Amino acid sequence: MGRPRPGSGRRPTRPRRRFGQHFLVDGQALARIAELARPAPGEVVVEVGPGRGALTRALLQRLERLVAVEIDRDLVAHLRTELPDSRLRLVEGDILGLDLRRLLAEEAGERLLVVGNLPYNITAPVIFRMLEHADIVSRAVFTLQREVAQRLVSEPGSRQYGLITVLLRQRGRARLCADIPRTAFRPVPRVDSAVVEIAFGTEEGAARDEAVFRQVARLAFQQRRKMLRNALKPLAAVQAAGVGALEERSGLDLSRRAETLSQVEFVRLADAAAELAADTGTGGGAPADSASPCPQ
Repeated sequence: MGRPRPGSGRRPTRPRRRFGQHFLVDGQALARIAELARPAPGEVVVEVGPGRGALTRALLQRLERLVAVEIDRDLVAHLRTELPDSRLRLVEGDILGLDLRRLLAEEAGERLLVVGNLPYNITAPVIFRMLEHADIVSRAVFTLQREVAQRLVSEPGSRQYGLITVLLRQRGRARLCADIPRTAFRPVPRVDSAVVEIAFGTEEGAARDEAVFRQVARLAFQQRRKMLRNALKPLAAVQAAGVGALEERSGLDLSRRAETLSQVEFVRLADAAAELAADTGTGGGAPADSASPCPQ
């Protein structure tokens, strides 16, 4: 076990609350995740938050090369001591700020396969960072809070279907692979988890204007109990031309609510909004706060 920093007063592998650390210790769950993370030729496997190295060890049993990114410097020191493996590259840093394109180039790979047990507080930011890099990320295998996992795989009309579902399906598709009880972690969290695989580049039809798509989707779900004709009123194009123009242009009944629209219908609605904005000279036309932080 690596030494703690002088004056830190803590063991280097004790979970840190501020990082939301809950270490997965169940052998069957670890083996299942490692099996899902088998790379195709040219793929570089990147582990997010290796922690004490339980999943890292399971991955190294199957991989010729692994890059692990850890923000906790005490755990980095611990891993360097406990896992002196030439196949393992440890990167001390934050996955949300790491230059993934540079990493891919340094590893001489073609695409990234990202795997990890994600703390709840960074789940949405990490997923959206993967979406931003969907051209170089082939798949992600993440352990998430089960409630979030259910949102990712939900279908229109369900209670879980929401903004994060719609935005994800612009560039990827998720599937639920396994449920993991809270007792599989140390310390034991208050919620159960699930393993989700996200395949990127399998979108169900991209919108013509990504920014307008995000604006429309965010407004639609911000007040999901409202009819779309009311929820989308803040759009500048709607204010200029009227909600009837958007309804006619999209061919959709805007008395519906956001959770009833399929991904394809959201694309139709966003494309119509973009066309209407161009016709009225209002640009994207949504208020600035509609592009606020990533949804959970």
